Amino acid sequence: MTSDTLIGYFLSCEEYDVDELLEQAVLAEQAGFEALWISDHYHPWNDEQGQSAFVWSLIGALSQVTELPVTTAVTCPTVRIHPAVLAQAAATSHALLKGRFRLGVGTGEALNEHILGDAWPPERVRLEMLEEAIEVMRELWTGEAVQHHGSHYTVENARIYTRREDPPPVWISAFGPRAAELATRMGDGLITMMPSGEVVDAFRESGKPMAAGFKVAWADTEDEGVAHAHRLWPNAGLPGELSQVLPSPQHFAQASTLVGEDWTRENTVCGSDVEKHVAAFRPFLDAGFSEVYVANMGPNYRPMIEAYGEKVLPALRG
Repeated sequence: MTSDTLIGYFLSCEEYDVDELLEQAVLAEQAGFEALWISDHYHPWNDEQGQSAFVWSLIGALSQVTELPVTTAVTCPTVRIHPAVLAQAAATSHALLKGRFRLGVGTGEALNEHILGDAWPPERVRLEMLEEAIEVMRELWTGEAVQHHGSHYTVENARIYTRREDPPPVWISAFGPRAAELATRMGDGLITMMPSGEVVDAFRESGKPMAAGFKVAWADTEDEGVAHAHRLWPNAGLPGELSQVLPSPQHFAQASTLVGEDWTRENTVCGSDVEKHVAAFRPFLDAGFSEVYVANMGPNYRPMIEAYGEKVLPALRG
């Protein structure tokens, strides 16, 4: 189907414990996946998922068990952690991974960012904060001492010593026209979960690379896969901006009761039909994405990764 698109594996910190995540990374590399995404959350989306490890510790561990590139999908560098601190974390990760780290950023969700009692800003303000945060991090990655007094952040006498000469690329997640404008103007690439729409159309004109991710539920039968996906990730069916504004896993669980199992069945590849798994990539490949990442939902990640290595990846690569 394609020989140019990078196919990667998406590590879901919300669902799997640290040992399982490291095992998945090793298995993914052995199976022929070419890169890793890893989520950055303080909370899972709901208590059923049940995990949420600190991503920067995991990236350090990943650097010791795999040679694959790693991208955060995505980090919010604006509220919960100051961008000067994240600049240091990203620089260290880039050094540990010998230049194979990429910082994916976005405006985040109240679910993860309001935990210190800070007000959750409206989208316009969040985008202003994200733009300033990227400016702060890129200035710190020069290795020079930084003094910054901006609208949202202050940095005094800060200098990052442990760093590579090549700074981490910054890819920006965008789900609306204002975010797409920021991503086009400041990002080295786009991160999204949708294969089409105004964001993809706007970004494609920039000529910069685009990466997308989606989830599947591998199982012996479609019904078993649907059961895993709907139990763990019904929040995927929530519309509009709910994912950005709901403040706790309990609120997500309550809202997700409005998402029926039929929605999960219609919108998720479940089961072990290889042709369906291959076909799930087609919209992204047809839209010109340079990278596509796939995550597994449920306990069957070992057979999923093995089947992808034996059948799905070879089919995608023609």
